[in-house]
Amino acid sequence: MVEKDAVRRGYDELAEEYAEQRPAEGRQMDLLGEFLEPVGESARLLDVGCGQGTPVLSRLAELGPAVGVDFSRSQLNLADEDVPEADLLQGDMTRLPVRDGAFDALTAYHSLIHVPHDEHQAVVDEFARVLRPGGRVLVSEGPNEWCGENPDWLDTGTEMQWHIAGADATRDHLRNAGFTVEDEWGTTDEFADEEERWVYFSAQLASSPDRR
Repeated sequence: MVEKDAVRRGYDELAEEYAEQRPAEGRQMDLLGEFLEPVGESARLLDVGCGQGTPVLSRLAELGPAVGVDFSRSQLNLADEDVPEADLLQGDMTRLPVRDGAFDALTAYHSLIHVPHDEHQAVVDEFARVLRPGGRVLVSEGPNEWCGENPDWLDTGTEMQWHIAGADATRDHLRNAGFTVEDEWGTTDEFADEEERWVYFSAQLASSPDRR
């Protein structure tokens, strides 16, 4: 079981190191560009698990009003420096601190993987709650279920924990919450001199208010 406090402490302690390692380019950003193409200039955009703000939140902020949510204060402090035009909120993904139907599109890169397995559906339900009917989401997930920890992540002596639900479960979570999966992409990215495999889901929320 993932301990949320351990994940929060980890990102607080290694905020600078993580920011240096995470690539600003690559297939993940190409997919973000494709996802954002149909989004209008006045769209309201949310990045869940925004971390230090770059590169995803900074790209959203170029298009329109953007909000970033993260539960690590150290990560948000970096985001405030790097993406000052975005509004930043500290909060838990299972209880996003925003009102119902507030956003047109939402991104969640490499954040759902730190949520305890039995809360993944609750997080995706929150995505549905904060999007307007017909809103869209782009979320990354590992291809297969895996739970583990690393007591010396990024060679920092800091612990990090993960619970990856896998692509099949995430696809079900999206559908259960009222989303239609429009596209899926498998990618291999490099992070900290290692290859990471991801599946990205682009999905749209049903237009009907009674969507679940």
